[in-house]
Amino acid sequence: NWMRAREALLSSDLIPGDLERLYPICTPGASDSASFDEVLELLHMGGRSLPHAVLMMIPEAWENHAEMDPARRAFYEFHSSLMEPWDGPACVVFTDGEQIGAVLDRNGLRPSRYWVTDDGLVVLASEVGVLDLDPASIVRKGRLQPGRMFLVDTEEHRIIEDDEIKSTLAAEHPYAEWLHAGLVHLDDITDREHIVHTHASVTRRQQIFGYTEEELRVLLTPMANTGGEPLGSMGTDSPIAALSDKPRLLFDYFAQLFAQVTNPPLDAIREELVTSLAGSIGPEANLLEPTPASCRQIVLPFPVFSNDDLAKIRHINRDGDMVGFQTHVARGLYDVEGGGAAMAARIDAICAEVSQAIADGARIIVLSDRHATQELAPIPSLLLTGAIHHHLVREKTRTHVGLLVEAGDVREVHHVALLIGYGAAAVNPYLAMESVEDLAREGYYVKTEPEVAVKNLIKALGKGVLKVMSKMGVSTVASYTGAQIFEAVGLSQTVVDKYFTGTT
Repeated sequence: NWMRAREALLSSDLIPGDLERLYPICTPGASDSASFDEVLELLHMGGRSLPHAVLMMIPEAWENHAEMDPARRAFYEFHSSLMEPWDGPACVVFTDGEQIGAVLDRNGLRPSRYWVTDDGLVVLASEVGVLDLDPASIVRKGRLQPGRMFLVDTEEHRIIEDDEIKSTLAAEHPYAEWLHAGLVHLDDITDREHIVHTHASVTRRQQIFGYTEEELRVLLTPMANTGGEPLGSMGTDSPIAALSDKPRLLFDYFAQLFAQVTNPPLDAIREELVTSLAGSIGPEANLLEPTPASCRQIVLPFPVFSNDDLAKIRHINRDGDMVGFQTHVARGLYDVEGGGAAMAARIDAICAEVSQAIADGARIIVLSDRHATQELAPIPSLLLTGAIHHHLVREKTRTHVGLLVEAGDVREVHHVALLIGYGAAAVNPYLAMESVEDLAREGYYVKTEPEVAVKNLIKALGKGVLKVMSKMGVSTVASYTGAQIFEAVGLSQTVVDKYFTGTT
């Protein structure tokens, strides 16, 4: 989906003829390896050296590497604005006829060993003993480490070391200067007034979104008190949503997939160094021609953000000091008397509204279900997010904007993971936050200060998303965004095809 969406921005003087003849870049139905090869070839033909293209797609784990050279870190951070990492266990071997090399994924989950003999023979394989080599002839041997590259240049007749490769690439452009000028951090944006809602207001909206006392006590309270997910030891005898005679949230009709056989899960706690929940939001630029404008985005340190941070982004350019970050808020509400037909019509209208907003210069879209009433019911946030994401992918404008979701129906880790998996850059579960604030103020269940309760909730939801990602072997939230690693159970195929395209 992401490469399909990026096609509208692609242009290069180095690739002759009309680029449209290359589309789709990734052949539908092809394997992951085939898609990787097609994108790698595009980047290489577009002017980047083969090692450069490979490191764009398989960067080492730089986010939590405190001792990494600043220039190298800037190289990786800049390219993260252009493309998400191609995550997963792999040892990728590549060549352009002159250089031949290999790179290991950031987790090092595929073994790779190399030997160099005194007559110039270089062997790289997954295991020892693949070829019978005279031990006396071996002048060098070693193991390819996570995120490291092994490169042989047949023209220069030498092995180019990992540090030399990356130092050379990091010095090609002033990436650190580009990042300093382009990236905007939340602390750089003017604070807005914090709004405290009354107990009656919170209770009324909890009723609209179907909150129960059990959810407040069993789900939200532990997260607000401890900053961790709630724990339980009992099984569940609840039927799946499709067979239940009770009203269920749309989230309940989706199940998480998990890594099997060739894609091992991660230990999100002990392998924290290679994971990252940070990302950025904003328009993307031409993948084939990097410029300082390519990283003009807002840095989001977490996939869940507070009401105050959303207020900052919503009014980011109100004072005229953040040019290029126009925000458009789309209201996900529909006439309840019209039923399902009115909801479908409203979703179509919002799709058209968002397309027009992009044409008018919007670079951040906020999908919001605030201000629901008896007459205007909220559209399920997952349905609206999937609809807008796939609508923009189909019309190839998805990379023009970042997508934020302000949702009242979100109160679990599963809900956040689904929204990110279907295209949201970050989620603001405003009613869950206002609920724990209210519980703290009223003295019910939550035993911390209101602001601490909200911070703990954000931390718990973020840690939960990381755990969900790790089940599938995904290390970064950028790779998880829009990945759709879910299956739908009990939904109409028509609904799935239109709003959750590609889901099984």
